[in-house]
Amino acid sequence: MPVEFELPGVEAIMHRDGDRLVIEPVRKRGLLALLKSMKPLDEDFPEVADPPITSEKPLTRGLRDSHW
Repeated sequence: MPVEFELPGVEAIMHRDGDRLVIEPVRKRGLLALLKSMKPLDEDFPEVADPPITSEKPLTRGLRDSHW
């Protein structure tokens, strides 16, 4: 393919539109589009035992007051 016709990315989709052959770059899909396209799982998640209690403070504390 001539350099002036190169497409971004590494994948392309080819389809026919009447008498024309159309080649388009594959667009990256966002996470939401990916999740919508996934089929539901047919299996249940296993039971998870409660994690052990630690004396450390949770990481979420103090994040509201942080100034990054």
